[in-house]
Amino acid sequence: MLADFVKKNPVKDAEIKAEYERQKAIIGDKEYHARHILVPTEEEAKALIVKIKSGSKFEDLAKANSKDGSAANGGDLDWQSPAGYVAEFSKAMVALQKGGVSETPVKSQHGFHIIKLEDIRPAKIPPLEEVKQQVAESLQQRKLQGFREELLKKAKIQ
Repeated sequence: MLADFVKKNPVKDAEIKAEYERQKAIIGDKEYHARHILVPTEEEAKALIVKIKSGSKFEDLAKANSKDGSAANGGDLDWQSPAGYVAEFSKAMVALQKGGVSETPVKSQHGFHIIKLEDIRPAKIPPLEEVKQQVAESLQQRKLQGFREELLKKAKIQ
């Protein structure tokens, strides 16, 4: 039955291109190399910002104070698109200039962040030809999931 559905409902090139463009828009055209310090309270974050402004090294403060896995690497989050972060973090990060540190703590569901923007570069998005098969498979899985859900809605299970 599922094989028949796939034959009758193939993924079209236009659908693949539209999904690729949608994903590209989500990722954006830039990647950011950031560091952060994550602490549970706003007071701790404010105290650390004061230390950074008075000359303490961001990386050292991250190692000593951050409450997440990046602490061991001085808060280094590596290169990532803004879509890879929670909204509050992304908004604050993209507002920073290269080398800048957030002036106020950034609150998220994880706690309070102090963000340092190391660098910005153009995003490396593979061309459609390289990812066409993966996009098509993803779309096909979504279609199958929708088909299954429709079948379950129509089924009379006793």
